[in-house]
Amino acid sequence: MLFSQMFIPTTKETPKDAVLKSHQFLIRAGYIHQIGSGIYNFLPLGKKVVEKISKVVRDEMNRSGAQEILMGFVTPAELWKSSGRYEKYGGELLRFKDRKENEFVLGPTHEESVTEIAKSYIKSYKQLPLNLYQIHTKFRDELRPRFGLMRGREFIMKDSYSFHASKEDLDREFSKMENVYRNIFRTLDLDFRVVQADSGAIGGSGSKEFMVLADSGEDTIVVCSKCDYASNIEAAKRSKLVYEAIPPKAEFSKFHTPKINTIKKLVEFFKVDEFFTLKAVVKKAIFDSHTQKLDELVYFFLRGVDELETTKALNALNKNGANILELVDASTEELIECGLKPGFIGPYALKNITNANHVIFDIDLENAEDLICGANEEDYHFVGVDLSLFEGLVYEDIAKVKEGDKCPLCEGILEYKKGIEVGHIFKLGQRYSKPLNASFLDKDGKSAFFEMGCYGIGITRLLPAILEQKSDDKGCVWTSSSVPFDLSIIVSNTKDNHQLEYAHKIYEELKKSGLDILFDDRDIRFGSKMADFELIGSAYAIIVGKNFENGIVELVSRKDLKKQDLDCEKLTDEIIQRFQNTKRK
Repeated sequence: MLFSQMFIPTTKETPKDAVLKSHQFLIRAGYIHQIGSGIYNFLPLGKKVVEKISKVVRDEMNRSGAQEILMGFVTPAELWKSSGRYEKYGGELLRFKDRKENEFVLGPTHEESVTEIAKSYIKSYKQLPLNLYQIHTKFRDELRPRFGLMRGREFIMKDSYSFHASKEDLDREFSKMENVYRNIFRTLDLDFRVVQADSGAIGGSGSKEFMVLADSGEDTIVVCSKCDYASNIEAAKRSKLVYEAIPPKAEFSKFHTPKINTIKKLVEFFKVDEFFTLKAVVKKAIFDSHTQKLDELVYFFLRGVDELETTKALNALNKNGANILELVDASTEELIECGLKPGFIGPYALKNITNANHVIFDIDLENAEDLICGANEEDYHFVGVDLSLFEGLVYEDIAKVKEGDKCPLCEGILEYKKGIEVGHIFKLGQRYSKPLNASFLDKDGKSAFFEMGCYGIGITRLLPAILEQKSDDKGCVWTSSSVPFDLSIIVSNTKDNHQLEYAHKIYEELKKSGLDILFDDRDIRFGSKMADFELIGSAYAIIVGKNFENGIVELVSRKDLKKQDLDCEKLTDEIIQRFQNTKRK
């Protein structure tokens, strides 16, 4: 393409609301244009990159045997009500009515729609397995859209859904899709990790996330320094805590602790390690409206060294039949109203005082002894607490993993890294097939519900993810499979007819070889052309400049801005050879 004929509205101005460099560069380089809160138009350059990323994804998905379809962006709300997600999904689901008062949603995901397809056409186990995918627009009504394409409201996603006759076959496909995703992100030349994850609003029994490592990432990943263990912090596990501190041996008794209402004050008062204190965390549970239950307080106990991981806590409650939609902080007034003394809450007589339905202890506390905890009486604590003497306690993994904790697989040291979620795969099981009554006849002729899997990749999120990991302070640096142009040709002096004619000649020759070329034929300053090259991020630039009369042109790599002199006579062959070698790698 000739730069003079292509719509590339570059600018030196940095948008005021653009915090991340990816957001700044995508707007400044003319890739995207914001038209509303969290809603962006893709300009020619942005569309090129989206298509290149989509091709990588599509090639791997097709190679795996998945088949591409296209489902409606608008979905009847009735399907979402049948699956139970209409209210559970929360405020991010955009709901609306048509002129006939029929209810619809803008699809953030398409589990319900694709299940309806399978229900309509798959009647026998002989038609299974089946994996259907699409690359399509999605919409989530984010409360605070930010960081450009990283967390927008409208976005493009590759979502695929597999249908199986058995759990074993679902496991096979899940592993297969993990490998497909690894191939996709390797082809995109990204430094990524596959992490254990929480299934969230999608549901299902197991999930893994694919995280691009970047300092600007919103997600905290827990990784092991010795082995391949990696997990989102919401699902991270650790080995059982072991502390070498001397335990505070004492007979069980109630101790007067005036105004000692925090863990910090408690450890200073007793001169003990906070490992031996029992921390109480009280949350207010908000239930799904279908249950018609009023909000209630729920109680969690952890060691004083730990913090509650809210997603783990919510999952633990629902695992024990609570059917809770979300957890929010309980106010001091609500605690007092229940008969509790804030700062002195403990497990003794807690259910009698509060009529609590849900009290959960962290798994690390199982059979713990020599503890100090609140006595549910102002200015008093119990010492010498032995949880092994309690009956009927519920233990679950509810603590947030800390840096320095031990790996659950190899005892290596766990540490935090920042990541950007670009892919997520789920084992849905019968989460959607059962409520939507999607069944088939198995090999014994009996009706059975589909076992399902779900596999998503954020196509448009990959643009900022690549830039956050690869770009420098001058502009965009793309990977070889995502770059909009393989090569920019820049003439330093467009008034020099010899330079211009030579540039046109190599432009035409290289185009015939299949390379994607941007010929900057604009009659503007050389410095401005170079600034645009660095901002846009073509993989290389050929500079036809002052050494041209000596038969030399300059090749600049955008990745590291290294320069190399090349012979004009051999230029075309050398460039073609260079890109052929790159593609073979």
